[in-house]
Amino acid sequence: MKERKVLSPIFPKFHRLGSLALLLAALSAPAAAQLESPLEKLSMLLPSSSLVIPGTQEELAVHEVRSAPPLTGAIDLTAQPDDLWVRIRHGFAMTNLNDELSLHYQQWYQNRPDALRRMVERARPFMYHIVEELERRGMPTELALLPMVESSFNSQAYSRAHASGLWQFIPATGKRFNLEQNWWRDERRDVVASTGAALDYLQTIYEMHGDWHLALASYNWGEGAVKRAIEKNTARGLPTDYASLTMPQETRHYVPKLQALKNIFGNPGLMAQLGLPAIRNKPYFATIGTDKPMDVKTAARLANMPVDQFLALNPSHNRPVIKADTAVVIPADKLETFQNNLENNAAPLTEWQAYTLKPGEKLDKVAPRFGITLDDLRRVNGLHGKLRLAAGSTLLVPAGKGADDLSAFQNSPALPQIVEPEPVVKTTGKGSKYSRLASASDKSSAKTSGKLAAAGNAKAPSRSAKAGTAKPSKTASGKGPSTAKVAKSTTGRRG
Repeated sequence: MKERKVLSPIFPKFHRLGSLALLLAALSAPAAAQLESPLEKLSMLLPSSSLVIPGTQEELAVHEVRSAPPLTGAIDLTAQPDDLWVRIRHGFAMTNLNDELSLHYQQWYQNRPDALRRMVERARPFMYHIVEELERRGMPTELALLPMVESSFNSQAYSRAHASGLWQFIPATGKRFNLEQNWWRDERRDVVASTGAALDYLQTIYEMHGDWHLALASYNWGEGAVKRAIEKNTARGLPTDYASLTMPQETRHYVPKLQALKNIFGNPGLMAQLGLPAIRNKPYFATIGTDKPMDVKTAARLANMPVDQFLALNPSHNRPVIKADTAVVIPADKLETFQNNLENNAAPLTEWQAYTLKPGEKLDKVAPRFGITLDDLRRVNGLHGKLRLAAGSTLLVPAGKGADDLSAFQNSPALPQIVEPEPVVKTTGKGSKYSRLASASDKSSAKTSGKLAAAGNAKAPSRSAKAGTAKPSKTASGKGPSTAKVAKSTTGRRG
């Protein structure tokens, strides 16, 4: 009876082990036969905390099985990383090029870490916006590195083929994708507008070819040229992938440059070795509309920014005045400051006004009247060369007596110009040959001036229109394979 009391709490433990047969086998085992009692036999199987053998003073060691510790918090696999480069790597989706050119350019970049670091610093304000747009469209994030190939992330880059901005649009393709190019501004240099246009273009040519390498070749060389190269290979029974097409050397090297940058920025260890800085995965800038004309320096003051930093975010403006109803780019952490200062600002937002030239009036007489030098007056109005303005032309002048409100300006102010330079008069006596020539030239110029003033900008000669449009400065976009051949490559591409 005494033994029964000891055994009764044991059987539930054997149920948990799942086998009564194990107990019977243990009791009948040869090794167990030498034990003095059934309780000693059971001690071989049961935890020592559950059994004390009668007549003994020792308890067997207790072995405690602990449960797994609870998780301190849930893991959110959808959370975005703090480093934008990690996010970019997660979005890589293009097929890799494993060729000698890619390795060559990777080594070229690695040998110039200072140039890479400068590109990253120039990319810092814009990279988050570009990645956001790529992900929203479901496009490979490698394309965020493409401005490094095009312009070294220099928003003022300008080539001999007139390609401009981060994405290097030529004028025709810029107009094709609705990038505004007028007297006031050039949206090819606007980061938000040009990024949208570039991604629209890349999507269009990707849908045409169904291959990102061919799309990039089209972006560099032109979709028509790539299409003809594909047709030639098809007619000859040759492959039509990027590596198999016959193309200019610059285009042949174009995609390997992007692949080289992908190899570098896709390798965290290599980035650390080269000392390439991280970029925070958060918006750098925001945009805000302006309902009135505003000076560039006034906008910078309202945002508590140096003018050069403001212009780096707003490089598209050709004039010192921002036209009404134009979006202004402000650092995200200064947006509230800009809005508060604008609401509390009582001073005029612009120090410039419009002025209409009167018959016979010349610029060298107008400039001192408004306290500006002739050279500055020409520069502000985008006037180059020895050109004369006709009566009725509208100029941007410092605010002062005789000027009109800036609302008089349209998208393209009336700037009809005479292309011919003023004649050089050689006085050799009254009625001489040179005097008669000068007089005839003056009459011809006056006649042309009247026609241009009457016709307005719509009928101005093409050369005049070109001369009257501000030409962005030819800022060097850097040296090396990423930008050395930008001018050459843009000659026949993008439309």
